[in-house]
Amino acid sequence: MNPAAPVPESASAPVPAAAPAHPHILIVEDDEVIREATRMALERYGFPVSTAADGLEGLEAFHAVRPDLMLLDVMLPLLDGVGLCRRIREESQLPILMMSARTDPIDVVSGLEAGADDYVVKPFESAVLVARIRTVLRRVRTVPAAEAPAPAPGSPAERAPAAPARAEAGPAEQAPADPAPRSLRSFDGMEVDTESMEVRVHGRLVPLTPTELRLLLEFTAAPGIVLERSALLERVWDYDWGADTRVVDVHVQRLRAKIGSGRIETVRGFGYKLRRPA
Repeated sequence: MNPAAPVPESASAPVPAAAPAHPHILIVEDDEVIREATRMALERYGFPVSTAADGLEGLEAFHAVRPDLMLLDVMLPLLDGVGLCRRIREESQLPILMMSARTDPIDVVSGLEAGADDYVVKPFESAVLVARIRTVLRRVRTVPAAEAPAPAPGSPAERAPAAPARAEAGPAEQAPADPAPRSLRSFDGMEVDTESMEVRVHGRLVPLTPTELRLLLEFTAAPGIVLERSALLERVWDYDWGADTRVVDVHVQRLRAKIGSGRIETVRGFGYKLRRPA
């Protein structure tokens, strides 16, 4: 047999594993030049992309496509980005990255208060945008249950066998069904469910975004200890550079509204700390 001859294909030949699907991105941007340039840039990095030109079209596309992340402009016709973000948050914890052509604090804070996970300022380099998208997706898909406090002694969570935290998955990467009990963490009248991303506060069930969940777990892992904004940016947002600390401030404000305003205290000039149980 000629060793240089090609090997014939056969049924026993190994089949290469399919490459994992890239997260699907929905861009909602009314400027056609920016929209198409961003779409082409993301597609070059391997992301499937859908687009919409106004807020109402973006809402329809969200329901039709069920993307893994939404890249959302603040200023949109028919329904602006802040209003669209609020509408999405009424039914989904989809990661949302806001885009703004201005650095006006009102624009930034309004988008974050509406439920966005982060923001970028236009114009931006495509490599920078992709890095921010990957950072948000990595943060969303990994729930740091290992850093959560242990269940209270004698609680149902302690008696139940521990279940591994489940990564948040989008349509292209659905997590398999897990018959094990959910991962519950109890702290000072709160019961945090890291699987459903909800917190029960004195009997009231409140949904959390993935970013809010990570932030809450950071606080409950270190009650009474001051956590600096820069440390929270690094540990919750995965930013190891000097990012905008307003992101932390607004997310703490949102978390306070959900778990009680008195639980997280501001330490001026430093950061925040979770009040120790009485």
